Amino acid sequence: MTQGTLLRQITDHANRADPYPLYAELRKTPVSQQGDSLFVVSTYWEIKSLLHDPRISSDARNLSPQAAGSLPEQEEEESALPPAFLKLDPPDHDRLRRMTMRPFGPPHTPRRVHNMRGELGRIVSDLIDGFGDRDQIDLVDDFSYPFPVTVICRLLGIPREDEARFHSWADTIAASLDPDPDQDPGERRRGSQQARTELGMYLAGLIDERRSAPGDDMLSALVTDHSPDGQMTPMEVLSTAALLLIAGHETTVNLITNGMLTLLRNPDVLKRLRDEPRLAVPLMEELLRFEPPVQLLPQRTTLADIDIAGVTIPKGASVWLVLASGNRDPQRFPDPDRFDPDRKDNQHLGFGSGIHNCFGAPLARLEAQLALTELARRLDNPRLVEDPPPYRQNAVLRGPRHLNISLDSCRS
Repeated sequence: MTQGTLLRQITDHANRADPYPLYAELRKTPVSQQGDSLFVVSTYWEIKSLLHDPRISSDARNLSPQAAGSLPEQEEEESALPPAFLKLDPPDHDRLRRMTMRPFGPPHTPRRVHNMRGELGRIVSDLIDGFGDRDQIDLVDDFSYPFPVTVICRLLGIPREDEARFHSWADTIAASLDPDPDQDPGERRRGSQQARTELGMYLAGLIDERRSAPGDDMLSALVTDHSPDGQMTPMEVLSTAALLLIAGHETTVNLITNGMLTLLRNPDVLKRLRDEPRLAVPLMEELLRFEPPVQLLPQRTTLADIDIAGVTIPKGASVWLVLASGNRDPQRFPDPDRFDPDRKDNQHLGFGSGIHNCFGAPLARLEAQLALTELARRLDNPRLVEDPPPYRQNAVLRGPRHLNISLDSCRS
């Protein structure tokens, strides 16, 4: 099988349930070239090196015309909302990330996430109480989706009743990350642009409200804060709010769902978590290695020629970093295809690495730890209805679309 065929297989939805054998084949060529301007990196040390390399750009505007396909089309896509800091390079990335971190975490708001523990626990309990006496649930629809959405709405100060409106926008924008070669790129761009525009208009209204009547939420802080870096422009607030809203729940849905699926496939570990709640911390790190919610980063660009693993990646090329493949690299992790919550030295790539490591990682970790611990404690004899479950289309944000679970009862 050629590398080009492998890449097509990886993005093919038919292989979404188990892409890991394809990743193992991909690792035989750590840095593989696809055509003139696309390079795929699949091994741990090479991925980590590039994540820390200042010659790797997250700004799609640095793509060469050959790699971008069409620069005018790229600009048109981005015109709906300006790039969020996730898609910027230093110094703009660093400035906006610092400003966004001020109301979220250390050093200025060090206990923001910690102080949410009680509220998060109550949300989890209420959702599980909602299962009632049912003997079957869909974990995604009944729990994994509403939990992080409720949390991010409260954190940002977004009315929970508006969830249905931004759900469709978030799905469309998340789908635009999917490198599906069989999808019409023009149609994908147009759909993404419309969703970004509508989301931007919605958020602009909320931002205006917070500017005149600020609350104690993060959206108010982004609007009103005067930091040593200055104050965000209205468009910077808009793009940052959109990023936090979408990224704040999309990956956590997958993290919880992939986690419960893995536990149901490993009932001995599920029993251990029920009996040993402290197992949740190392368990979460192994889940992030074993079944990461973000499988690959397809939108990176070289700012200069880079020599790595015997291959020269030229300036302006597009680089895909397959994080999930690096997490299963036997050169880094012994017996990498075994799920082992007692694994030592587990420095996975589940939340990326370097300056673009996941901004919301502390919150996502806490949400998933609380969720899986309480599900393990309260669900009596949970069993998968089908395995594998149906998966979302997206190859980047890989996770089940539904996870139907049978259970005998729900403990109090």
